[in-house]
Amino acid sequence: MKTYQTKSKDIKRYWHLVDVDGKVLGRVATQIAQLLMGKYKKDYVNNYDMGDYVVVINASKVEVTGRKKDQKVYYRHSGYPGNLKEITFKKYLEDDPGKIIEIAVSGMLPKNRLHKKRMSRLKTFSGNDHIYEDKFVKAKKNKKE
Repeated sequence: MKTYQTKSKDIKRYWHLVDVDGKVLGRVATQIAQLLMGKYKKDYVNNYDMGDYVVVINASKVEVTGRKKDQKVYYRHSGYPGNLKEITFKKYLEDDPGKIIEIAVSGMLPKNRLHKKRMSRLKTFSGNDHIYEDKFVKAKKNKKE
């Protein structure tokens, strides 16, 4: 008996639609990270980029537990002295809610050479509308056949 080794030509990418309306940020971010890595696939290999595309809608309606909505702060630093930026969760929710999802998912993906490719397959939208409707139609047709 020989062990099956997954090849790059065998990798199939699917499209997933995730609605985060009323869901807790951390819990939904772990599910999205699993989809981006492709860990749910039976032929998963950690050194290949086997993940799928994920479209997140209603990012502006994501929830956090406790008093994090008022207290959570995101930090950025450019590397120059005195250039530490602080942005609160509430401010991100008003300005760019998709960025909240991206930061949470990025923190849950492994920091290796595949990180940037995986993150490029994450598409976030603050509302209900998105531009990838045709991708899901094709996936549904393929599943029926």
